[in-house]
Amino acid sequence: MNARDLMVEDVKTVSPDADVSDVFHKFARNPFSGFPVVDDDGVVVGVITESDLVDLFEPEEETLWIPIGLPPFVDTLTYQVKPPWGDLDLGIDLVRNADRPISEVMTADPATVTPDVGVDEVLELLSGDDPDINRLPVVDDDGVLVGLVARQDVIRAFRDRRI
Repeated sequence: MNARDLMVEDVKTVSPDADVSDVFHKFARNPFSGFPVVDDDGVVVGVITESDLVDLFEPEEETLWIPIGLPPFVDTLTYQVKPPWGDLDLGIDLVRNADRPISEVMTADPATVTPDVGVDEVLELLSGDDPDINRLPVVDDDGVLVGLVARQDVIRAFRDRRI
């Protein structure tokens, strides 16, 4: 069994020039948690996932440190304030990022495989140290997308072989 046996060929993709808002709509209309990002020639240049978009709306640091006092004590006296981030209106972030090109948000240079790669390498990539790899674009020798192998495709293939 190799990637060709596991892959789906009808793959929904996203352009690197697509706006964040366009990709949000694409996620809403399709039952996928990620899309390959391909250029005009069909070459895979990245992958965009729902979690990449969620990261636009999550503060990197939830703790706000407010200095209290006058110099020279400003650096030493601080209070930790934990604002209710969950209560914030994320619409502001959506408006701020809506026109941003997906190329600024996507994971560039994603892991890919060729159609002839064996199932062992596919399994290694999907279950390896990088927990963010849930799908593998299948590309030809020029990097052009020819299919996609998702974790559920591998599980289905093994299930079908057992039946």
